[in-house]
Amino acid sequence: MQKVKLDRIDKRILADLQEDGRMTNVELARRAGISAPPCLRRVRALEEAGFVRGYHADLAPAALGFNVTVFAHVGLNSQAEVDLKAFEDLVQQWPEVRECHMLAGETDFLLKIVEKDWDSYQHFLTKHLTAAPNVAHVKSAMTIRSAKNIPGVPIKVDGPEPDEE
Repeated sequence: MQKVKLDRIDKRILADLQEDGRMTNVELARRAGISAPPCLRRVRALEEAGFVRGYHADLAPAALGFNVTVFAHVGLNSQAEVDLKAFEDLVQQWPEVRECHMLAGETDFLLKIVEKDWDSYQHFLTKHLTAAPNVAHVKSAMTIRSAKNIPGVPIKVDGPEPDEE
């Protein structure tokens, strides 16, 4: 992605969309201090430049019966690029895995997994995750509660970004 310099209005638009992706263009323009047509052009330009990857609803897991969230620390037998990529491709097939991060250090991957209950997680763990090729070990950490869960990035609307200070 090409490095694009964002101005204050672009940052305001991104911050507001990140907070509420269903906000109308009229409300978004009002908050940014511009009229609706240029606001819509800016939103489309931000999308085309890759700053906005998409829009989604933030669902409540427990309301849908997903009462268990586990962070699984996965170690692989081999860290060759072909083996790392094979594991990442396999993870894409598991809808229970909501996030997959390759890490530096002792753990190769950190997975965020949601399941209906602990038994469902154990089934997934034994039938899929630990049975997967190249998986050496898995350490599971079940969440008790979440004190903060904010998607996206911290956008500083006024003033320089942290790397500009």
